[in-house]
Order: sequence, then C-alpha cells, then structure tokens
Amino acid sequence: MQCYPWKSARVRPCVLSLGHFIKHLPGAKSHSFLRTRFHSNTHTDVAVSTTASCFKSLSSSQQNQIHLYVDTLLQWNQKMNLTATKEAEQVMERHIEDSLAILPIIKTCYNVHSSELFDHISLIDVGSGAGLPGLVLAIACPDWRVTLLESINKRCVFLEHVVNVTGLTNVKIVRGRAESCGHDVMYREKFDVAIARAVAEMRVLAEYCLPLVRIGGLFVAAKGHDPKEEVRNAENAVRMLGGSVLQISPVDSHSPYGQRTTVVCRKDHSTPQKYPREAGTPSKLPL
Repeated sequence: MQCYPWKSARVRPCVLSLGHFIKHLPGAKSHSFLRTRFHSNTHTDVAVSTTASCFKSLSSSQQNQIHLYVDTLLQWNQKMNLTATKEAEQVMERHIEDSLAILPIIKTCYNVHSSELFDHISLIDVGSGAGLPGLVLAIACPDWRVTLLESINKRCVFLEHVVNVTGLTNVKIVRGRAESCGHDVMYREKFDVAIARAVAEMRVLAEYCLPLVRIGGLFVAAKGHDPKEEVRNAENAVRMLGGSVLQISPVDSHSPYGQRTTVVCRKDHSTPQKYPREAGTPSKLPL
C-alpha cells in the first residue's frame, strides 16, 4: 500500500464555510432536513429536499474547482475508464449534484450524534474511483480532512493529478484495499465518517467501511432509489461490525437517472478484530 502525502498549493482558494453552504442551500428555509427523530437502535425514512442546485450555492472559487475537476475527468476518461458519463452537463447532474446532496444528511446526523465539530471532521471515501463523492466533498468542505482510498494505481494517479489541478490542500490519496486498511493502525477506527458510492451492496460496504470509523462516527452509503430490502439484509452484518442503521434518506436528485437514497449507520462500539476479513472475502462471502 502506498500513501501519498498531503498536498500543498501555492495559493489556497477563497472558499465559504460548510455552514454557509448549508444555510444558503436554496429551499433550506422552507424544508426541514430532518423530519423524524431517530435513535441508535431504530431507523426510519427521512425526507431531504435538495430540489434546487447545490452547486450554485458554492462560492465562485469552489465552482471553478468543480469545473476544473469535471474538465480533467472528461479528458482523462478518453484514455482510461473513469465514468460512463461522457458530457460535462451529465457529469454535473449525475455526479456533482448527487455528491453535494449528501452533505445536509451528513450534517444533520453528525450534529445529532456527535459532540465533535462538524466543520473539521475527517472523512474517508472508500473505493473512491474517480473521486466521487470524496473530491467533491473536499471542495465543498475545505476544513475537512478527506482521504480517498482507491486500490487501482492508475486511478490514484488521476486523483493525484486532480488534486494538483484544483489546488486542494485537504486531500490525502491512499492506494490500498479496504480489507487491508481496516487492520492498519493508521486507519482503523480513525475516521469520523466513512462514505462509499457505487461500490458494493450494503453487507459488503459495511465490512469495508465500519472498521475504519471511530466509535460514535458515521458510515454513509450512497444508494439508488429503493435500497430498503438491501438495508434489511445488511442489518445483521452492520450489528456484527459494531454499528446500527440510523436512517434511510431519500434525496431529490437533478440526475435524469432518478431519485437517490442515502443510508446512514452509526458506529456504536468497536469492530471485532477479525473484521474485515482477508481481501476478496467480503464480496465473495458477505456477512
């Protein structure tokens, strides 16, 4: 496993705080992010409104960083498989807006269940691929410490290039598998939030992500329009790994591919030392 150092930029972009971003989300005054109270031993559907563009609520510097990222993604996509989406407008709708729409959900759950400061959290994006959603969240939240975990070297090279192009100073790229990092003392139970998007089913994701989350932290899975059965099937695995399902949050998406859903789990106690199992086992034999 190769660890890339934190990158430094000559000029730090002028950015707004995440609090400002959330506060000024269009529609934020007319919709409640959290409509139902929830507890660590139960979960419920929670409606979240993000019908207006989250991207437009970013500062001009952050928007420019997003555009640089999208342009670079499409350029590199011509020579390596990073995304099936080929047009900038489609990337903005399908990937950027969807990634930003996760933020209000993380904020609400984190503030309810943690005494730590939300504006300075450490987040790991497991199976980051092209940097979604981790790179987008790092741009929107400059005070976060974001780690992008990716096992394929050429994708890590791309991520390293994007970090340089955008001038991000809060991103660390780690080449490795979640099964290995989950046993590494540098990463095991060190993160406030672990997130994964379009990586695997919930039973597998739980084994990838929960060992990396500190007790009291969150595991967040970005899913499709109706993951309820998948979540029910994963509840036992989540418990075995030290967590509990908090909520399933439908998110209004700008994407033409339909509604998205975010599943949030809390890390209640330490993950048993035998997890995660050796590389490849979680996907072949889900808990």
